[in-house]
Amino acid sequence: MAKLPLNSAKMTKSICVIIIDYPNALQSAVHGLQELFLLSNQIIRDSELDMQFTVLIVKPSEELVGVVQSDIVILPPSLDDSYHNKPQPALLQFIKEAHKRGTILCSTCAGAFILAKTGLLDNRIATTHWQLADKFKDQYPKVSLQIERLLINDGDIISAGGLTSWIDLGLEIVAQFSRPNIMRKLGKYLIVDTGKREQRYYETFTPKFSHGNHQILKAQYYIQANYNISLKMADLAVVACMSERTFLRHFTHATTIKPFEYIQRVRVQKACESLESTTQSFEQIAHSIGYDDVNSFRKVFIKTIGLTPTAFRARFV
Repeated sequence: MAKLPLNSAKMTKSICVIIIDYPNALQSAVHGLQELFLLSNQIIRDSELDMQFTVLIVKPSEELVGVVQSDIVILPPSLDDSYHNKPQPALLQFIKEAHKRGTILCSTCAGAFILAKTGLLDNRIATTHWQLADKFKDQYPKVSLQIERLLINDGDIISAGGLTSWIDLGLEIVAQFSRPNIMRKLGKYLIVDTGKREQRYYETFTPKFSHGNHQILKAQYYIQANYNISLKMADLAVVACMSERTFLRHFTHATTIKPFEYIQRVRVQKACESLESTTQSFEQIAHSIGYDDVNSFRKVFIKTIGLTPTAFRARFV
């Protein structure tokens, strides 16, 4: 068990943070969080705030036995799914008992799988890495997954999405338990953006092709090849050799979204790629992917990505 050494005689209120270092946990997150709270303590001390963070890094084994009270438990990301698919029962029990005592539970990226395994996320909102969304939904259908959000603070449970979203989580905890200005000072020291971000800024639309429905697959391939022309459901139904009503039902079941939204997502993804790789104006890009009404497509783009085309290009180019 690694304990973060802290030295501040003025601080009296201690916020205990436990980071679970389970097998294949991302070590940059485990120790990065530890150092983030250490740095926050320095800023807290300079601000003469009467508190401190105490951090314990524990393994999900015998080290959990001696841990009785904590304010926060964090489940970091992992590098593979060998553990978070089958976490130790002792860890799950520890998490549930901690929650009963009022501990705030936190997860980042794949750590949400361990948290969901406890059942504590049932009928709750949460997020995880966008690439893990389908797998998470299949395993934990009772959880309301909001994959577009990078961080969700739901009071007693906080979840963060991306692989490096442990930084966002750490900043959120610092702001909640100290003061928002402490968090902003910490962000400036770390040179990270403390403004609100969304996971959908970074999401790439990756259609599902492995669903086994060959007729729907034909329609998907047709969309990929003809996204820049007017596509009507009647035409897609003909490609799939189905009636429109049957096609709508089968397409939605296979891809999890309706045909019209699917086409929009394909076009938005193509627009993102063009914004990143070319110097074309958004108007030129909109016309090239089949939109005559540029303002209409701009609204679709903002609704899907969460950024204006100009802001997207500025952020990623």
